[in-house]
Formats: sequence, structure tokens, C-alpha cells
Amino acid sequence: MTTSKLVSEIKSKRSFLCIGLDVDIDKIPKHLLESEDPIFEFNKAIIDATNHLAVAYKPNTAFYEAQGIQGWKALKKTIDYLNKNHPSIFTIADAKRGDIGNTSTMYAKAFFEDLGFDSVTVAPYMGKDSVEPFLSFKDKHTILLALTSNEGAFDFQTKSIENKELYKTVIETSKDWKNSENLMYVVGATKASYLGDIRQIIPESFLLVPGVGAQGGSLADVCTYGMTKNIGLLINSSRGIIYASSKKDFAESAAAEAEKIQVQMKRILDAY
Repeated sequence: MTTSKLVSEIKSKRSFLCIGLDVDIDKIPKHLLESEDPIFEFNKAIIDATNHLAVAYKPNTAFYEAQGIQGWKALKKTIDYLNKNHPSIFTIADAKRGDIGNTSTMYAKAFFEDLGFDSVTVAPYMGKDSVEPFLSFKDKHTILLALTSNEGAFDFQTKSIENKELYKTVIETSKDWKNSENLMYVVGATKASYLGDIRQIIPESFLLVPGVGAQGGSLADVCTYGMTKNIGLLINSSRGIIYASSKKDFAESAAAEAEKIQVQMKRILDAY
């Protein structure tokens, strides 16, 4: 998946919605628990109902790892299903990996080659030799945690070092890494006021933006400060969509919630 293909998908669907497949086995409809693979059946139903509205799906791998080997198999089946049936949709492994070079290479192979994701989220704290192994894969994207939406982000990310906030140093430094053109960045929607400064550093890079809706982020604000001529945004919504209903109509309810966001996005794109 190249960036140009992602932009084409956004323009075709009039949407830059990413749906987070953060599947908690305790929250999915009870009738699915009778199936052989309830997590995959849940994901498949959500994908079937929403793929015309979304340009990306983002499973948080922790929810799958917590279920042991069965959870990992469900993750594999989910990505295989997406790659086979919806190859133009962008897939994100929300894994937040980050380790020394050789270990990062193994992580990259696991997500890019074995599982077949288009991208993976990575923590930058250990520096370039922990991130560049991910960047070396052709037509794959590494999504760097830059400025996150959680309360603890203020513990480190916005602290000033030599009169510059740490998150700005991280973003600026990352531009010099090998194959940095394969970088995207995570910026929380609750930090929309920071987007103007971020766009001064990375004017065209794609941003993955969680935190719109339930976490208090504003779609309009994010677009005002963060949108580029090639859109440059993937807005993630997870719980607000996939858990819209706990009944047998869960997939239809998810589609209805996704459509509400897509309609807003279409209006923004048309105006932009």
C-alpha cells in the first residue's frame, strides 16, 4: 500500500476514517461466543458492514495477545480476510513496538511479512536504530508515536529541553532517519491545538489521529489544523463504532455510527 493509493481510497470514499478493531471478548455480543472463533466472526461482521465507509482498520494487538494463541490466530484471519477481500484498505498493527535493532527487525518481519499489515505503530524512545529496521520494508509504513492523547503524555512529550518541546525534537529528528518517507505519526485528537506547530515540521506526512468522539477530540478542529492538500489524516474511532450495540444488530449499528462520521468527513472534504 503506497501513500498515493491511500489518498485515492480517501478521495473515492470521501472518507478518512480508520476503525479500531480493539476486540474485548467480554464486550462482544453473547451469541458470538457460541462460534468457533468469536473474535474473527465479530471482526468479519464489522468489516462487512463498514468497509464502504472506512479507508483503514487498526487492530490493537494487545486485545488479541491477551487471548493467547487463539487471539493471535483471530488476528491473522482478520488481516488475511482484509487483504484478500479489500486490498485497497490500509491496515495498521497498533502494536507500539520499539526495541534494539535486531529485535525491531524481527518485530517488523512479524507484522509486515507474516501477518501482512501495511503499517505498524512504533515507540521512538530508543532512537533511530530501533525504528529504521521498520522503515526498510518497501511500501510499508511506520507510524511513530509523536504526541499521544492520554493524560500521561504531559509527563514527557510536552516537556521543554533547550527551549523545545520533546515531541517536536522527536519529529524533527525522525526526518533524518533512513527511509523516513515511510513515516507516519500518531497525534492525539485531544492535542489538536498542537497540530499547527506539527505541520510546520512535517507539512505533508500522514497523521493517525485517535481520540475523536468518546475521548473528547473534535473532528473539525483536527481538520482545521491538520489537513493537507492530500488530506494527510486518518481519524481513528474504535469503541464508539464497534460497540454501538451488544445485540444481534451490532454490525448494522456499527455501520450507522461509522456513517455519521463519514458524512461529516465528506462535508469537510467538499468544503476543503
